Amino acid sequence: MTKPSEYSHALDLQHGRVEMAHGGGGKAMAQLIDELFLAAFSNPWLAQMNDQACFTLPAGQVVMATDSHVISPLFFPGGDIGALSVHGTVNDVAMSGAVPKFLSAGFILEEGFPLADLQRIVIAMAQAAEAAGVAIVTGDTKVVERGKGDGCFINTTGIGVVPQGLNLSANRVQPGDKILLSGSLGDHGVAIMSLREGLSFETTIESDSQALHELVAAMVTEVPEINCMRDPTRGGLAATLNEIAQSSQVGISIKEATIPIKPQVSAACEFLGLDPLYVANEGKLVAFCPADKAAQLLAIMRQHPQGQEAAIIGEVTADPLKFVQMETVFGGRRMVDWVAAEPLPRIC
Repeated sequence: MTKPSEYSHALDLQHGRVEMAHGGGGKAMAQLIDELFLAAFSNPWLAQMNDQACFTLPAGQVVMATDSHVISPLFFPGGDIGALSVHGTVNDVAMSGAVPKFLSAGFILEEGFPLADLQRIVIAMAQAAEAAGVAIVTGDTKVVERGKGDGCFINTTGIGVVPQGLNLSANRVQPGDKILLSGSLGDHGVAIMSLREGLSFETTIESDSQALHELVAAMVTEVPEINCMRDPTRGGLAATLNEIAQSSQVGISIKEATIPIKPQVSAACEFLGLDPLYVANEGKLVAFCPADKAAQLLAIMRQHPQGQEAAIIGEVTADPLKFVQMETVFGGRRMVDWVAAEPLPRIC
């Protein structure tokens, strides 16, 4: 590893910009890694400076998830692409009931991207990883020509370990299972769209981006009978429920009146012509559990800061057509189908 003292001058993190040389494998790239990435992500595995990370995992099933983040804008109320890239992958791992352990981070940077913005993103990643109890142990940086990218894209891959006795999977959901939602829908997607459209509301709408591993740990410890958990990101709750219905060959029935949605989010969705059921979330989860465990699970979720708004929103039905339906507040029923097109591109 090249030491910072061996460079002719320190990296100008306040006024400098990403150059093609920062992805070229030479001294400029080594300096970027030393003075920015290694400084922020410091840990024993990364310090080995190999092309791979070598680590030991505790006993149990190993879970791996990967996610690419292309959100626009990069900074938004309640978060940024850096923290989001950690939260998103940590949550994907945690939805299996696993304890997240390690992350990799791949950056695709555009020539001319301000180093100050990159530093802000990297620091946010480091803080999010530390808060989640995971280490960023390996990574990669590529630079594309000016105009060939959009500032910064990030891929993260996560590894975790499932405690013995847990088996959460989309194909385990059964008719009669209750469906629980950990909190209000639509916060993330509406925060992004409001910023893009330059909208202002009396109350600031912030992204719900957060790592849910501690909430998950509390849930599976007390109710290991949970059959499945998912975080409703792209496509929102509607996409998640349809995915589960297809995987388990069941129907799903939910009640509109029980679904928590903040008034300002509901108003913004109405203004933007969006349905909150289809809006992305980055800090909520959906759980499916046997009916006789639902009340216990709900109480556990509500005891956790990330589940205080949790609610039982519906149940799984025996339906060979695998329909997802919702009882409206007016007493009627409507289909909750797959999203026909991406209403919120580059939302994560």
